Amino acid sequence: MELNLQKPLLFFDIESTGLDIAVNSIIELSFVKVFPGGEDRIKTWKIKPWDYVAQRQRPIEPAASAVNGVTDDMLVDCPTFYELAEEIASWIEGSDLAGFNSQKFDLPMLAEEFERAALAGKDLKVDLHSPRMVDVQNIFHVMEPRNLRAAYRFYCGGEDFEKAHTAEADTIATYKVLKAQLDRYPDQLKNDVEQLSSFVGRKYVDFSGHLIYNDAGEPVINFGKHKGKTARQVYFTEPSYYAWIQQGSFSLDTKKQFEKLEEQFKLEKLAEKFKRH
Repeated sequence: MELNLQKPLLFFDIESTGLDIAVNSIIELSFVKVFPGGEDRIKTWKIKPWDYVAQRQRPIEPAASAVNGVTDDMLVDCPTFYELAEEIASWIEGSDLAGFNSQKFDLPMLAEEFERAALAGKDLKVDLHSPRMVDVQNIFHVMEPRNLRAAYRFYCGGEDFEKAHTAEADTIATYKVLKAQLDRYPDQLKNDVEQLSSFVGRKYVDFSGHLIYNDAGEPVINFGKHKGKTARQVYFTEPSYYAWIQQGSFSLDTKKQFEKLEEQFKLEKLAEKFKRH
């Protein structure tokens, strides 16, 4: 079944130097941009992973190289994410997003790279929290719990796809799996990005899931000693916690979302102070 789209849907996948979003970098990024009507465009970048603090190429962890087959020497002459940021952002602009397990890793890693580039002086207007996100793995895990390779075998003809764990092959496979899922589950899945993006409800405030929404729509701390408390409650009882977040080894997106909440609560506190006077 072809996708019913009102705006482009951008499938994406990344390979990285490792799995810790706060300290690792993207080394390969692939997009398959599907337009209303079914036309698609494919773009893949090899990216030199850059350590902005040390001002040098970030090494790939051996465990990551063992999976993706990329070594440090392959990336020496490639552009950095900073150099590619505008081009990558132009592909994202005006699109919804889709991927396989992307909400937990690929999306936060991509957001982290944009935040790093912005801190390094790149003038960017990219908000990855705004587009709707269709995570094909969420649908798969509800319907037929397995992984991407098993999903491709199950939905797309029973054979493995070639070059698994390269960004482009994984991205194309994800696109094919979503179309096959729409064919297989016509009663459960509506061919509509709004419905697909909310098939398994998104409840994260930050991409890493340190802040989630409760049933009342309030941001709640989702880790550590304050787990289960609302962000508002923690701010008004222990405001120093927010400074601790900014100084800790959290992703830049997590820090940014805590900073936004802190500004909101400061304004509320100020408004309450003026009200009393």
